[in-house]
Amino acid sequence: MLRKLVSLSRFVIAIPFFFTLLFALFLIIYESASVVRAIFRFGAIFDPSVGSVKAVAISIIEGIDVYLIAIGAYIISMGLYSLFIDDDAPLPKWLQIRDLEDLKRNLMSVIIAVLAVLFLKEVFAWDGSRDILSFGLAISAIIVSLVFFMAKLHVLKGDK
Repeated sequence: MLRKLVSLSRFVIAIPFFFTLLFALFLIIYESASVVRAIFRFGAIFDPSVGSVKAVAISIIEGIDVYLIAIGAYIISMGLYSLFIDDDAPLPKWLQIRDLEDLKRNLMSVIIAVLAVLFLKEVFAWDGSRDILSFGLAISAIIVSLVFFMAKLHVLKGDK
């Protein structure tokens, strides 16, 4: 009886699976609506000045950032599902998660992309008044740490 209860307890993970999937879907729908609004707003007040083009570029980069966060939530959701609920789920090869290290690696890859896009947004928005070098170095340090950790995961797991 206890063994059956322990076996069934893995389905508790259905709760974070459901909510991370819901969060990913919400972000995708919300940002898609924001992109459509921005397209119509930009079309209505088209101004080819440098400031206007810069504002549109920043808006696009912010949209990409939100989509990347949604992808991260989706990867977590699918990872939880395949690790705890159904390990034979029909997922694309790049999303097949066999253990927690695979999930961590996929998530760290998304975090690196989000940080790079965040820095790109700051570069586009930079007006010369802030210290962007310190910000870039801080993000670089985080990215280097994550890449180092990912490399250690590969070595520990025996991946090439």
